[in-house]
Parts: sequence; C-alpha cells; structure tokens
Amino acid sequence: MLHINSRSYRSVVGAAVAVVLATGSALAQQSSVGAAAAKLAPKGWTVPRLANGHPDLNGIWTNKSITPFERPAELGDKEYFTADEAKAFVENLQERGDRDNRTGDVRDVLNAYNEFWWDSGSKLLPTMRTSVVTDPPNGRLPALTPQRRAALDAERAATEKRCAKPGCAISNSGTPAPADEPQALDLMTRCISFGTTIPMLPTAYNNNYQFVQSDDSVGIVTEMVHQARRIPTSGNAPPLPPNVKQWFGDSRGRWDGDTLVVETANFKGEFFGRMAAADENLRVVERFTRVAPDVVLYQFTVNDSTAWTAPWSGEIPLTRSDGLLYEYACHEGNRGMQNILRAARQEVRDAGAK
Repeated sequence: MLHINSRSYRSVVGAAVAVVLATGSALAQQSSVGAAAAKLAPKGWTVPRLANGHPDLNGIWTNKSITPFERPAELGDKEYFTADEAKAFVENLQERGDRDNRTGDVRDVLNAYNEFWWDSGSKLLPTMRTSVVTDPPNGRLPALTPQRRAALDAERAATEKRCAKPGCAISNSGTPAPADEPQALDLMTRCISFGTTIPMLPTAYNNNYQFVQSDDSVGIVTEMVHQARRIPTSGNAPPLPPNVKQWFGDSRGRWDGDTLVVETANFKGEFFGRMAAADENLRVVERFTRVAPDVVLYQFTVNDSTAWTAPWSGEIPLTRSDGLLYEYACHEGNRGMQNILRAARQEVRDAGAK
C-alpha cells in the first residue's frame, strides 16, 4: 500500500487545483481577446507585424483609466457597464474625486497637489468592464490565506507598538512607519517601486509604458517609476536559479500565436500598493495581444498560494499614447527621505531631553 503523508497530499492536491484554475483562467482570457478585438478593431484591420512575423508591439502605451481595480460592492455580479450606467458612474466619481474640492483641514496639506497635477484619467476602460479584476467572477480579490493574514497582522501590531514611541513617520502608503533606517520605510518612500510594474496597474499619474521589441527580446520601460524590464523571448535564456531574487522578478517570454506570454518568478518578496500582500512565492503570467490599431490587450494572472486562497486575474486594454516617456528620477534630490530620517532623529533627541 502506498502511504502519503498529509502534508505531501495537500501539496499535490493544491498544485493540481492551481493548474486547473490557471488553465480555466487562460481559456477565459483567450475568449476575452476575441471579444475585445471584435469590439475595438475597425473592420478589415490586420495586425501589423515585424519582419520575423510576430505582432508589432512597439510604441508608448498607457493604462490610464478610472475603472475601479475591484468591482464596487453595489454593482454585484455586473461585469460590464451600459452606456447610461457608465456616464452616471463617471460623473459621480469625478465629482467625489475632484482634488480641487477644499476640505479646510490638514487633508488639504496631505493631498499635496490639486487636480492640475494628477493624471489618473477621466474615462472608463474601452471594454466597459466594471473592474480591472476579471477573475474571480465577482471582480474582487480572493481572501488572504490565514497564515498571510496573521503575518500581516503581526507586522502591523509590531509597527504600532514601535510607533507608540518617538522616531516614526507617515510613509507614502499613509500609515505610520519606523524611521530608524531607510529600509524600514515602504518601497514608494524609498523610490524603489510604486506598485505599477508587475502587474502593470494604473496609478495617480505617469501611467505610461514604452515597448521596444526585437527578434529575441521585448523591453518595457515603466514611467512610474523608472523601472526597465528586459524580457527574453527566444527560449534560449535559462531562468535564474530559485535562490536569486529580484525586486521585479525574473521574466521569460514566449509567443503563443499572436500573443506574447510572459511568466515571472523569483521575486524578492517586498511589494507596494495593491500587491503589498504578496510574498516571494509570487508568480505572474502576463499576456499581450495587439487587438486594434491603438490597443494592446493586457491580461495577467497572479498566483501566490501562500498569500491568496486562489489565483486571480485582471485585464486592461493599453491604448496608444502620442506623447513622450519622461524619466521620473525619483531618487534625484530625494529630500523627502533625508528629511524623514532627520526629523525622526530630532524627535528622539527631543523626547530624551524632556
């Protein structure tokens, strides 16, 4: 009789379930490509190609949109807006989110910029989806695993305990953080990541990406903030060893018909923004498909079984931008970091003098 211990059994079953879920997600994404092409491509349009026959993805593309990342609870299972619903949603969101609205309190200072300086878009995605998240079908992220929830709660409790004493600061994520050293602050404050690179998620402004394509690689430069990805596509570049971790992982690409599929692993395990709950076990599969003259359909699936209880997927049509890509240069003259640390040291000295 074959004996399998419970841990091994759970691992095998979990891996099998992940494969089934991933396969289902891939099939759903392929179906979505056809729907997007039918909706967005003009009649008679054909995919532009490079000399090697692959679709041409070169150019500057933007994911700027006010489509919610997760579907608002009041929309229930509604996957797409009607034209009237979209108009009402946009008008309501623009009124509530107008940064020129004055509050007359400290929030006016914390907001830093008025509406002129923001560029998060004024339109919904052209597919009229009610959320960027497409799977689970309710358009909302799956629950965190109990272990990941407990770990994040423990980190939060430790920060609260530390920040009951002098020497903390409000980080860019809006939460208190120890300012004992630069590494204690979040990735945005440290100018490492704003959470817009993998997956390519929209943010407050600078929602632009430049694609540079050759026969054996694709480069993607993220304007927010200055990350550059070089993705081998020839199949001749072996992946990095599992023990070599990078901020934005190790990406390898391949062509599946007219779709560029990019798989990324080997993440360092520190994230910002909507991916903050992920850990070093994160795996991301991205799909890029040219579906119209000015649209690359971007689809992604996030699989991190130690962070979320199920994989989840999203979709954003990237639209062509006629502008230029500018260097963000977040580190250049980063007085914020210097002053945060300096102010925290002064706070500690002041407390000791009392």
